[in-house]
Amino acid sequence: MREKSLKIAISGKGGVGKTTLSSLLCYLYARDGQRVLAVDADPDANLGTALGFPPEMLAKLTPISEERKLIKERTGAEPGTIGAIYSLNPQVEDIPDTYVAKYRGIKLLRMGSITQGGTGCACPENTLLKSLLDHIVLERNEIAILDMEAGLEHFGRGTARGVDAFIVVVEPGRRSIETAQAVVKLANDLGVQNVYAVVNKVHQGQLAELEQEINFLPILGHFPYDPVVVEADFRGKNLFDLSESFVQEAEKIKEKIDSLLR
Repeated sequence: MREKSLKIAISGKGGVGKTTLSSLLCYLYARDGQRVLAVDADPDANLGTALGFPPEMLAKLTPISEERKLIKERTGAEPGTIGAIYSLNPQVEDIPDTYVAKYRGIKLLRMGSITQGGTGCACPENTLLKSLLDHIVLERNEIAILDMEAGLEHFGRGTARGVDAFIVVVEPGRRSIETAQAVVKLANDLGVQNVYAVVNKVHQGQLAELEQEINFLPILGHFPYDPVVVEADFRGKNLFDLSESFVQEAEKIKEKIDSLLR
């Protein structure tokens, strides 16, 4: 496949399976010979585990928000400083190639937390993280899969429009559907055009009703409820190696993404 930049942000309520989808897509694009950057932008950082990165490798990978020396070097201010003078355009170009772990053709970058609300938003570490996200989405020529929190607070308007697709993972349950509705509203407010859903943890007989419940989003595909996912998490293994059926469903989702966006 011809190499081309593609940026996909995956969101949803905690525990719905967005990290599972992120990991499967990373492996599928890497298998195609694409350069893949897996971005863990969820404070509950477990994308590396879902990808099957060795624990000793993950132990050495510090989230960017906790790289105090780097933050001070690039912004000119101590992390946590409020009201200090610091660079609003820090150098970030080298970070996605340097501050990463590499395994089976996938680079993993841990972003760490972006502080939300109040005066905590105006601080050097947030400036660095948002500049880094801008660079990943708007300037780098690679496949970037971003495992996000439930909302889109990480994104400014320009960055959000630069993402090729936002995928909301939805499971059976009212809270998950309400989260999807909230993400769609946020995306529309930011001028985002391509927002899709993937349905996860579907029991037999539930799919038709779920599709009706989330008729406000185009659905790319679905995964069944399967204990093998719990087993993969428990063993620290990636689902790509453990479940051929999940890989096949993920391949269908990837094919739809490629047909829509590439």
